[in-house]
Amino acid sequence: MDFKNIKYEQTQQLVSITVNRPAKLNALNAATISELHEAFKVANMDLEVRVIILTGSGEKAFVAGADIKEFVRFNQIEGTELATRGQQLLFDYVENLETPVIAAVNGFALGGGLELAMAAHIRIASENARFGLPEVSLGVIPGYGGTQRLPQLVGKGRAMEMILTGGMISAEKALSYGLVNHVVPQDQLLVQATELAKKIVKNAPSAISAAITTVNAGFDVNQNGFEVEKQAFGSCFGTADFKEGTNAFLNKRKANF
Repeated sequence: MDFKNIKYEQTQQLVSITVNRPAKLNALNAATISELHEAFKVANMDLEVRVIILTGSGEKAFVAGADIKEFVRFNQIEGTELATRGQQLLFDYVENLETPVIAAVNGFALGGGLELAMAAHIRIASENARFGLPEVSLGVIPGYGGTQRLPQLVGKGRAMEMILTGGMISAEKALSYGLVNHVVPQDQLLVQATELAKKIVKNAPSAISAAITTVNAGFDVNQNGFEVEKQAFGSCFGTADFKEGTNAFLNKRKANF
């Protein structure tokens, strides 16, 4: 697969997507957002792929923000279009992807980088990771879902402090806030992400997809999460995965999903 700004690698049931603009600290420009969308789309459509690991090239940055040069002269309409297109193509798209996404955060995850990590379903950070939404220092606010997802993950008060000060927090503080699930040494980041992915792979892919949908529904004001859960729960009974999982349990063997 030919990409300019990212790397796409597949090992059996796992896909690794790496933002690969180290000279720009992996900053997100329009081309990179489009390539990421295409990479996630391809991985999600591949029935063999069960988990996607997202990371950044090098040790300095996961994604250090958006490429400001691209929109510095935008007007109000163009700014709204920028946020709308970015959310549709990448951030909302990743959050609602059927295939689970693990963000392996190395170094700086700032602005759009933190927003991208928050769109993933699980986050693991290296000890040198730093998180922040510094947009207010540029006279703008987070536009790729940051004002919505950060309060969901860390609470309103902590999110307000991070957004209004524009400051960064350490990996350990991010862990204590609930922003990330695990903090590991830099050289163990992808190892731990892979180990977590392998645990997910053991489970039923149709149930994994249903779980993502129902958890997200609970944070969507336009949906009743409990109703979505009941319907998704019932739908699971009609899947081959349910038959395999229950038969394996009753026959005291490992399920083969």
